[in-house]
Amino acid sequence: MWKQKDFAFNRNEIAGAFGDIGTDFPILIAMILAAGLHAPSVFIVFGCMQILTGIIYKRPMPVQPLKAMATIVITGKIAGPIVLGGGLSIGILMLFFSATGILEKIAKLVPKSVIRGLQLGLGISLSMLAFKEYIPSESTKGYILAGISFLFIILLIDNRKIPASLVVILFGFFYSLFFHFDTYTKFSKFEINLPIIHVPNFEMILKGFILLTLPQIPLSIGNSILATKQISDDLFPNKKPITIKKIGFSYSIMNLISPFFSGIPCCHGAGGMVGHYTFGGRTGVSVLLYGLFYLLSGMFLGNGIEILIKAFPLPILGTLLFFESLSLILLIKDSFQNSKEFIIVIMTGLLASGLPYGFLIAMVVGTSIHYTSIGFKTFTSIGDKNRN
Repeated sequence: MWKQKDFAFNRNEIAGAFGDIGTDFPILIAMILAAGLHAPSVFIVFGCMQILTGIIYKRPMPVQPLKAMATIVITGKIAGPIVLGGGLSIGILMLFFSATGILEKIAKLVPKSVIRGLQLGLGISLSMLAFKEYIPSESTKGYILAGISFLFIILLIDNRKIPASLVVILFGFFYSLFFHFDTYTKFSKFEINLPIIHVPNFEMILKGFILLTLPQIPLSIGNSILATKQISDDLFPNKKPITIKKIGFSYSIMNLISPFFSGIPCCHGAGGMVGHYTFGGRTGVSVLLYGLFYLLSGMFLGNGIEILIKAFPLPILGTLLFFESLSLILLIKDSFQNSKEFIIVIMTGLLASGLPYGFLIAMVVGTSIHYTSIGFKTFTSIGDKNRN
């Protein structure tokens, strides 16, 4: 049943709608170009999944590209059919994990300190992406754009009448329109596009499982399932908690549907929910509006989508991404009171952000230490004025 409090249409929901664009948009474009995917299909399906989750969860539960898969696809230029096969294989696997209760057992085993550490690791990774790839992308001009965007957000972050991210997005749009107007003139025509039907064969599903799904599983369980559940509980303590099983089922259903319409593998994500929330999103409307942006872009812009991303300044997206990562990192503050938990959080975060398969290693190491009697007296005494 639809209730007004679950679907609030206001300026803050509009601003929150673009809280995760700095992460998603460039990844989608890079995957389309690297794998030779049909751009309209990718955007239409991605948008539909956003709309679906916004309606189902009635809070800013976003859909994101699978980051480990995306990294492999972009760097290795994995062919489109293998990408779609990988999406279907992880959908099947996550359905099995959800239906058999494996996800719930893992959730009970992994302590909160490890989840906080995984969130810290994701925050560090996203901030490094912003600093190394997005903000420097236009040299000195990029730093100036990022500085102006940073100032806008700092001044408006607590203002509910003038949403910070909306101002920054409009600033980027007008900047690109003024300085890259010739890019926009390359849109030759507008036409209605529909997703291309695709049926992955067994060979592509198997290759996708080996090349893409296996490296993705630890990050999906740690961030897409466990951390997203924790974030939802943190940000919406007065709402009915979302269950691990529900998140797992919606994750799997998205990937059981998307490949058949040439959509990329996708998931939920803790960072995405924080991004929407940071810039004003409190209901399913922010995700619904975000989905409409992709749906309409895919239907009417077609292959001109890549022109749009080239015109919009990446340093501005990088600034939005930085504040999303900052919000993720700040979640560790509830672990300050317990010295051992705090050390596990820091250790897990550094391992997750610094190692190949870091999320898997961090989850195993952090959980193992949690259940030992190790007290870390040497570390906890660091900074103690009374220490000899």
